[in-house]
Amino acid sequence: MTHRIGMLTPSSNTVLEPVTAAMLGPEGDVTAHFSRFKVTEIALSDAALGQFDAEPMLAAADLLGHAKVDVVTWNGTSASWLGLDRDRALAAAIAARTGIRATTCVLSLFDLMRAKGIGSIGLVTPYTADVQAEIAKVYASEGIVVAAESHLGIRDNFSFGLVDRPTLDRQIATVAAARPEAIVILCTNVAGGPHVARWEAEHGVPVIDSVAVTLWGALSEFGRPGLATPEFGRLLFGRLLAG
Repeated sequence: MTHRIGMLTPSSNTVLEPVTAAMLGPEGDVTAHFSRFKVTEIALSDAALGQFDAEPMLAAADLLGHAKVDVVTWNGTSASWLGLDRDRALAAAIAARTGIRATTCVLSLFDLMRAKGIGSIGLVTPYTADVQAEIAKVYASEGIVVAAESHLGIRDNFSFGLVDRPTLDRQIATVAAARPEAIVILCTNVAGGPHVARWEAEHGVPVIDSVAVTLWGALSEFGRPGLATPEFGRLLFGRLLAG
């Protein structure tokens, strides 16, 4: 039986689709399908925050329903600065409107961290300082301490996808030095997933990539929470929540 995952995708994101396809290769019987809505910048202005109003996201979820997907997931990190209640409400609204179970990147991230008993993280993002500070506040309110952080000061969402490997290497090394319980690459338009295994080997700290944990959470909705390979993060490999 083939399972279909529907993913709500920021319009200017160029990373999550190819990385998700690569992660799904070993699965064999799971496919991903994408519906976009307008997201062009990450900032705390009213205009930028308004990109994540519910209605455009629900309209995109309606279109995924046409493909008869088994689950809809929001493949974006906005609840990290808007608050997790925003994603909790979104998932409930998608399920009520479409009749399809729903989850999100950030809800899946917190599910994983709680299941593994992670209380402190090193936070790697391309975001601006004020967004980074807001994320730390939101995470603290949910019981997660940002023990170390690295950000790049970028607002333009398309540009996140242009961050190169040497830059990510430096960011990972910076936060790894603080020896957090895990490192979180928070942005689904940053191409961290293909390098996770190398970073884990080099630094001895588990790395959670946003695109990978989004897929992990979607798979868990139909009883297959573990990715088929540890290549994209050892915490995501196996059947942690399978019942």
